Amino acid sequence: MNISKFSFTIGFVVFIALFFLSGILYRVHGGTLTEVGLDADALTALIDEPATPRPVAVSQKEVGIQPHDGNALGGYNVLIADRGNNRLVEVTPDKQIVWEYQFNLPRPGLGADDAFFADGNKTVIVNLEEYHLIQLIDYRTKKVIWSYGVPGKPGEGEGFLNTPDDAYKLPNGDVTVADIKNCRVIEIAPDKRIVHQYGKTKQCSSDPGYLNKPNGDTPLQNGHMFISNIIGHNLIELDEQWQPIFSMKLPVSYPSDPQPTKAGNVLLTNYRKPGAIVEVSKSGRVVWWYGGDKEYKLNRPSLAIELPNGNILANDDFNHRVIVVDKKSKQIVWQYGVSGKPGRGKGQLNIPDGLDIVKR
Repeated sequence: MNISKFSFTIGFVVFIALFFLSGILYRVHGGTLTEVGLDADALTALIDEPATPRPVAVSQKEVGIQPHDGNALGGYNVLIADRGNNRLVEVTPDKQIVWEYQFNLPRPGLGADDAFFADGNKTVIVNLEEYHLIQLIDYRTKKVIWSYGVPGKPGEGEGFLNTPDDAYKLPNGDVTVADIKNCRVIEIAPDKRIVHQYGKTKQCSSDPGYLNKPNGDTPLQNGHMFISNIIGHNLIELDEQWQPIFSMKLPVSYPSDPQPTKAGNVLLTNYRKPGAIVEVSKSGRVVWWYGGDKEYKLNRPSLAIELPNGNILANDDFNHRVIVVDKKSKQIVWQYGVSGKPGRGKGQLNIPDGLDIVKR
């Protein structure tokens, strides 16, 4: 027997086996190597979050050496949903906390997954995904003035949610949310009636008219909505009447929170370890991609937005940081949080899971 040929054959077989057992397939798309395949069972498992890590002490020297270009944010403050610390913080470009809200919850890690300004920045709407609750918080008084869901109790009946994600308050006063494990996106009136729904409650499917673990419901300026599905890794655009007018497969295995860009593309994240921020055209071409640097690859990033100055603002959840990436150089030019070191000390975060911007 030719030993060298036999060894090569065994090595090749092992390589192919490991490649497919990983559950991940890659292809070159638009000049970029992108992740495109993960089976449905694995995706379902990925919905379950890793445990909230214990705080790690850091020195103020470590805090001080993080990227700090004061112009990177274009003059905007950043609202951060610091989920592992059960709090919201508003941070200035020079990294001062000017507003903070603390949730009263049974354990760390149940805090808001997302937080968005509403009502002319007078309120903040949040969804507590693992606590199955939406709340509207008055910014000045820090009082909860509206809520939907039964705290800590998932369900599909009237008044219940099951892992709500991306709650937005619309200009008409209604609230939309992606109700992940109920496989629906709903619009809720102030009197708590469901006035619109896409997807059939608890009937999870990739067939037309159904949703399969939706985790994004981004409202667009023209009254339309972007919906992302975890299973099937696709995007659906609904019109004002909640009718689907566009859909596409996304070149990531765990899409999260699709956002529009000025160029008319879609910016989203791949909520994986390692993860990525991806800008994709509606024809499916990857036009920009960022996966981290040599020291830290992105670790389950859940939201990225394009700032008015063209930079990309993102939360890198399990690296415990919020970052601004210069789109041209692909360098991190501003960061809040110490990479890989969760905590509540000055300049630290613990699973920052959502963000928004405001100019004061």
